[in-house]
Amino acid sequence: MHGIKAPTPGQSFSHIKNKQKRSQMVSLMKQERKKQKSSARRARKEAEARGEEVTRQTPRTIEAMREQDEDVVPPEDSEVEADEAMDEFEKYFTGNKTPKILITTKQHPSGKMFNLLKELVHVIPNTFFYPRKDFSFKKICEFAGNRDFTDIILFNEKAKAVQGVYICHLPNGPTSYWRLTRLKLGQEIKKGATCNASHHPELILNNFTTRLGRRIGRCLAALFPQKPDFIGRRTVTFHNQRDFVFFRHYRYNFKDEGNKCKLQEIGPRFTLKLRYIQHGTFDAKAGEFEYIWRPDSQVSRKKFFV
Repeated sequence: MHGIKAPTPGQSFSHIKNKQKRSQMVSLMKQERKKQKSSARRARKEAEARGEEVTRQTPRTIEAMREQDEDVVPPEDSEVEADEAMDEFEKYFTGNKTPKILITTKQHPSGKMFNLLKELVHVIPNTFFYPRKDFSFKKICEFAGNRDFTDIILFNEKAKAVQGVYICHLPNGPTSYWRLTRLKLGQEIKKGATCNASHHPELILNNFTTRLGRRIGRCLAALFPQKPDFIGRRTVTFHNQRDFVFFRHYRYNFKDEGNKCKLQEIGPRFTLKLRYIQHGTFDAKAGEFEYIWRPDSQVSRKKFFV
């Protein structure tokens, strides 16, 4: 490979007809890119060691190129904080109400659905499973409201695969529907990890920056008690990235007498995409919507709502 001039990173080689030669040039370009990154990293570390101020370049990710949105809430926005102090979830965050969750399914659920429910009952404290039978969703809302439940989580599926989930906050809503994808049960990913369901998990919500994001973040957070039992070493994370909410369940693993710590995933894991949020409890006919996602509303990949 001697005598070949190093290609410029990003250079196109479509004009080279010989496949072997083209692959060789692509390999050289990757090596050159790696050398440049290594050299820049070394120079940055040397500058930091000399005490110089180093400006780190922001990666060119889709999130970094996000279109400006007037709905993004600045830190400590008094107007938004005043609205949240009077919303449907306020009493859960002030400690005046403890969540009590009813979890159910569509009619005639599959075996994998029951495996998911078994795990979620251990993940979300104070959760109770009731079989759907032939009751409508509106009847279930009435039943749960009369028995002091605070939320209903209803999973539906298609072709024996979990497809979506309704979260209905009681007694006066809101109701949200989420598309559920990339489900992986804890029994498929954990290796010897266990959790104590009696310990309330630490709750982490990340990157819910708009008004809509703050609202659905509070909707998700209200499913969990706001007083974590750190002795249980459990953490539940809702991470928003490009309007997809990633659910993860971890356990802290401490080593070297607490000097080192790593996260061990114990599952389940899945990804949520908000389809709509509706005022009040579930009403398929006369419900008033706060937000509805449509494919034509997100033509630009750089436009996000959450």
